[in-house]
Amino acid sequence: MFVLVRAITYATLFIGLVLVYLPGRLLAGSGIVRPAVIGVPQTAGMIIGGIGAVVALWCVFTFAFIGKGTPAPFDPPRGLVMRGPYRFVRNPMYIGAGLALLGAALFYQSWPLLIYAGVFFVATHLFVLVYEEPTLRRTFGDEYEAYCRRVKRWLPKRSRN
Repeated sequence: MFVLVRAITYATLFIGLVLVYLPGRLLAGSGIVRPAVIGVPQTAGMIIGGIGAVVALWCVFTFAFIGKGTPAPFDPPRGLVMRGPYRFVRNPMYIGAGLALLGAALFYQSWPLLIYAGVFFVATHLFVLVYEEPTLRRTFGDEYEAYCRRVKRWLPKRSRN
């Protein structure tokens, strides 16, 4: 139960900073306000953002219940997590967070938020290459190497029928 509390706490801090506070400051600084009318872009943005949020939360709970750890690099899962959304791609949490940002950019029709989402994707890609993957290779060795051969980093593998 304590691992779930830790996972939710760390996820809330990450979400609060990266997906709420910083985008909110960006919008305020740009003078962008909530649209007066909910149209197609806003509806699409809510759907995309909602999907991203669900994926990110699925990852948090998978880390807690399957991996017995959290998304935080200083309190990682105790085992290699290859179930849940991690069956499809190796970095679904970042994809979910990025989709949430893209959804917000679409909702507000905000170029600054779209650029922020792009910076987020580049930063997470570099973090994965420089820190996460080398750390996982050292920690889980051959098990992680086999997982990398089966599951792609960002896009699901196409099935060959």
